[in-house]
Amino acid sequence: MAQIRILTPLSGQVWPLERVPDPVFAQKMVGDGLSVDPVDNVLLAACDGEVVSVHPAGHALTLRTQEGLELIMHVGIDTVALKGEGFTAHVKKGDKVRAGDALIEFDLDFLATRAKSLLTQIVVANSDRVAAWERASGFVAAGKDTLFTVTFTAAETATAAEGMATVTSEAVIIPNRTGLHARPAAVLANLARSFKSAIKLQTGERQANARSVTAIMAMEVSYGAKVHVIASGPDAAAAVEKLRSVLAEGCGDEGCTPAPAPATTTVNASAAPASRRKSADPNVLAGVAASPGLAVGEIFQVRRAEIEVQESGHGVDDERRHFDAALSAAQGQLEALRASLHAKADPAKAAIFAAHQELLADPDLLEMVESAMAKGKSAAFGWKKAVTVHADRLAALRNELLAQRANDLRDVGTRVLALLAGADIRQPDYPANAILIAEDLTPSDTATLDRSRVRGFATTRGGATSHVAILARSLGLPALAGIEPGALDVPNGTTVILDGNKGTLRLHVSAEQIAKVRSAQQVAEERRKTNLAHAMEPAITTDGTRIEVFGNIGGLKEARQVVTLGGEGVGLLRSEFLFMERGDAPGEEEQFELYKSIAETMGLEHPLTIRTLDVGGDKPLSYLPIPEEDNPFLGERGIRVGLDRPEILRTQLRAILRAAAYGQVRVMFPMITTLDELRDVKAMLAEEAAALGVPTVPTGIMVEVPAVAVMAAQFAREADFFSIGTNDLTQYTLAMDRGHPKLAPRVDGLNPAVLNLIAHTVEGAHAAGRHVGVCGGIATDACAVPLLIGLGVDELSASLPAIPAVKAQIRTLNIDSCRKLATSALTAESAEDVRALVASFESEPSLTGAGA
Repeated sequence: MAQIRILTPLSGQVWPLERVPDPVFAQKMVGDGLSVDPVDNVLLAACDGEVVSVHPAGHALTLRTQEGLELIMHVGIDTVALKGEGFTAHVKKGDKVRAGDALIEFDLDFLATRAKSLLTQIVVANSDRVAAWERASGFVAAGKDTLFTVTFTAAETATAAEGMATVTSEAVIIPNRTGLHARPAAVLANLARSFKSAIKLQTGERQANARSVTAIMAMEVSYGAKVHVIASGPDAAAAVEKLRSVLAEGCGDEGCTPAPAPATTTVNASAAPASRRKSADPNVLAGVAASPGLAVGEIFQVRRAEIEVQESGHGVDDERRHFDAALSAAQGQLEALRASLHAKADPAKAAIFAAHQELLADPDLLEMVESAMAKGKSAAFGWKKAVTVHADRLAALRNELLAQRANDLRDVGTRVLALLAGADIRQPDYPANAILIAEDLTPSDTATLDRSRVRGFATTRGGATSHVAILARSLGLPALAGIEPGALDVPNGTTVILDGNKGTLRLHVSAEQIAKVRSAQQVAEERRKTNLAHAMEPAITTDGTRIEVFGNIGGLKEARQVVTLGGEGVGLLRSEFLFMERGDAPGEEEQFELYKSIAETMGLEHPLTIRTLDVGGDKPLSYLPIPEEDNPFLGERGIRVGLDRPEILRTQLRAILRAAAYGQVRVMFPMITTLDELRDVKAMLAEEAAALGVPTVPTGIMVEVPAVAVMAAQFAREADFFSIGTNDLTQYTLAMDRGHPKLAPRVDGLNPAVLNLIAHTVEGAHAAGRHVGVCGGIATDACAVPLLIGLGVDELSASLPAIPAVKAQIRTLNIDSCRKLATSALTAESAEDVRALVASFESEPSLTGAGA
């Protein structure tokens, strides 16, 4: 055995391979090792050795030490698709190098805008010979720090069984556009190891052990090369057939094989409207409430015509120029959309189209198009096929949130395809008072709707978490998603009532029903004006109890609106707005200036609660790579991300502590699940405060996980305040995704199970003298307000437009009556029963205090 020390070839943060956004590396099919997120641009030799191979694309090479350890260094993810652009190799195959020698130089800025990730993998290809590992963590310096030390064992010699016939395959034409690089080589090597026979690959006169990733890569097999599989041993025939088949199909590289058709039993957000919620009333079509509001209007069916394309191209060069021009034009259109949303100070919505711009540079899509054009196909044909394949794959995912993103890809696809084919995809002139019905609308459609003519819309696909739904809410447009397919058969001009609160579309409406809705809308508008006129008055119940009403905000613009709408503080500042739509995390100074501006806007008399970064697998950031998870809601999100990336969290905490000098600042941590997590982040906060020489700030937690509600008394010994996030608390309690088109109507925060958890939280917190707020969706639900007050909640943090109405409602309530109502609700059997209790409560003036 030998101890071999591997130096870090690049300076940067060390990552475990499991976090690399590529399954071949993450599953260690290439080998075991570590990944580095580089901050410099010269890859150094990590040890003394011989250069075994340098990939023609210049992004990867292999070193072999004197002991026989084979070290692969692979710069970035999917950088093979760049075909050498941005890379300069300083060594060639056969060169002897010393640790610290320069191997590959690369353009960091160029790669950052074109590669899927800059994470650089340093792996031992023959890691089956490693008996023990010692691995580094944190930040490492190139050529100085040890990345890992391995105990390396002698090789076992494998020989073909004597007397066994040798089986040779027919020639396989390699379909991989970038040849047998690390990913397909790893797939082949892992497959070869599952057979007992000795297996080799041969191209021309070169041969390689099929079990060795580095040997396969060293063959430098390029696109279109002929390869034979040769095996000798007890299962040689089976081995040859299997490897031949996998080689012919591209070893799993996208663009080499047709996408598998989704199984007929698959149920997902885009493909299975038949399994959705169904109304028992023949005059009502049911769906998911995607955007609240009530609208009366006439049906207008939106039908999107299929864009026809020619399969044959007009020469590779002409098609490539045509394709590049279309991509450039699409980028310009999306940039204009982003700019218009930025002009309206709406960065969260602008981020949707920033994501669309990133899709235009997706290497897998572009590789498929390039492959099609090389085969004589038109750019339009290749693009249409690539988008269809990838969108169908997304739509077939089990994760509803990710499946809904197929619509974003189709939107981008249609935009480019229209430019390639010269098709007109502009929206039609919608009639006045239109209620749009469609299988799906795209984010581009929704963002550019004429609000003066369109009253609302319903789609048979999508869900409440789709980008279309998010845009509809930002426009104040009532909308349904996942509506029954029968909606597509309703004739144009049919008068309907769309209820975005209940998730229903009522047909065959009478003049009396329309008049009733119109009257309700008029009353609601008059009430809104009255509430706004009294917004600055405190929210005091009829028997003298004051309830604080705060606002939920996502930036400086909304902070300025809080006080004008009567908000008494900020109960939730979603700090994610600072981290979105960018290529790297904001620095301490940038965060400090923003938090300071918001604190100064609120003043010393209005509390400002800043929630630390709340992202995860369900809402990832490009510069925080998180492996795709089957269920990101149960994976790495919230404070788990902050604890795993402490440098991000510590930077944010320093900025918050510095901003605390300018206002009444509090910090709140999301998705806390255990006491250890809370203690860890409090320790970080205390360390950063001590380093800055400033006092710490009040520390609170989000109550989003049932475990925290159950253990509220224990958490109250550590936390200064609680804020109940009822959206997540409800879905975790009921084990239902609130965006699921079939289950969403049953995800109700007034379910007695959720109310009991809220009651338990208040009881445990109040026993220790801790303050409890609610910042989730039910804080603005008129049915929930008397219940929350009755359960003892001290503060309601609402969406900004709802603040005047919530305060007005509180002024009509009586605390004793609310407590009695809450007590009854805790023993109810369903959310429907609870809502019926509240309806009965509101109909009796003596109980609400309205008659006092």
